[in-house]
Amino acid sequence: MTAPRFIQLHTLVSHSAALLNRDDSGFAKRLPFGGAIRTRISSQCLKRHWRKAKDEWALSGIGPEMAVRSRKIPEARILPALEAAGVGTPETRKAATDAIAVALYSKSAVKDPSSRQALLIGEAEIAYLTEKAKAAAAEADTKAATARIETLFKKEEKANLSAMLATKGVLNAGLEAALFGRMVTSDPEANTDAAIHVAHAFTVHAEEAETDYFTVVDDLETGSGAGGIFDTEITAGLFYLYVVIDVPGLVANLGGDAALAGKVVEHLVHLIATVSPGAKKGSTAPYAYADLVFTETGDRQPRSLANAFRDAGKASVNDATKRLTEHLGRLDGMYGAKETRRLAALQADATLPGVAARQTLDDLARALAAEVAGG
Repeated sequence: MTAPRFIQLHTLVSHSAALLNRDDSGFAKRLPFGGAIRTRISSQCLKRHWRKAKDEWALSGIGPEMAVRSRKIPEARILPALEAAGVGTPETRKAATDAIAVALYSKSAVKDPSSRQALLIGEAEIAYLTEKAKAAAAEADTKAATARIETLFKKEEKANLSAMLATKGVLNAGLEAALFGRMVTSDPEANTDAAIHVAHAFTVHAEEAETDYFTVVDDLETGSGAGGIFDTEITAGLFYLYVVIDVPGLVANLGGDAALAGKVVEHLVHLIATVSPGAKKGSTAPYAYADLVFTETGDRQPRSLANAFRDAGKASVNDATKRLTEHLGRLDGMYGAKETRRLAALQADATLPGVAARQTLDDLARALAAEVAGG
């Protein structure tokens, strides 16, 4: 069996009374589309919640080590390890740590830590850098410690992160990098292209928003007891989400391990369908499972079904499914139906063009995993 080149996932998920993803002003993120303003969830928000999910389908439970995205890795992870090991002096330990910060981030990384970009660094890479830092911290003075780290990161030495990836495998950058990619400005050869492509989710209808005024009650006050009056935005909506998995890219990023790639795909399908992003979890409990998961596997260039909702419709799963059906019919009429299609849906009578029968999410995820692993 030959693995497909692409897996496309289309989902519909409904949320009520939530603030899923905020902008810099604290309001729900929005998107103008088809002449109507929609509520939006950014792809960055979605991916972070999938990365950090802690349940039976957590990415951290698959096997490969994960990664840490931070601008404080030298000070928060490497320096404490040097101190625990007791190597060198406080001065040489700091010199080695500062030199790593400069090499990873920028020349101003020590003077102005806030100028750093948050890098995604694998646990294996952190361990590698920690061992190099121990050797540097053991040098006689701070100049020698700094020089040892600077030498490590010189391109002609080929002992930097990119060289380590080439010789020991890309999974040293962590499973997240293999899935969602990463960029290391200080070491472009350590960059990884994303194998999972995630679109911003948006409501299939015009935005539905409300300003929620609420009070904080002071337990020790008499009378009204109001300790303050505040307001926040609350939204509701039926969201369309589109994800593409570049199967050859995923297998390559996982060191050629097709079985592992299949396992990743199975976990991702469950995460996409069941993990909800959301600010204000304590006051809105924004947890929802997808109403519909529709997948397509094949070798053609992917294409979103977002244009099924270019004209804002109703906040109705039945109406959205009908729109998907009509749009797919038009696409099939012009380009042909060449992908293998599968559907999991809450509605017992739900159907889409090219789908033989509705499946459970477990069966759908296992079938996709088998296609990837079998190839």
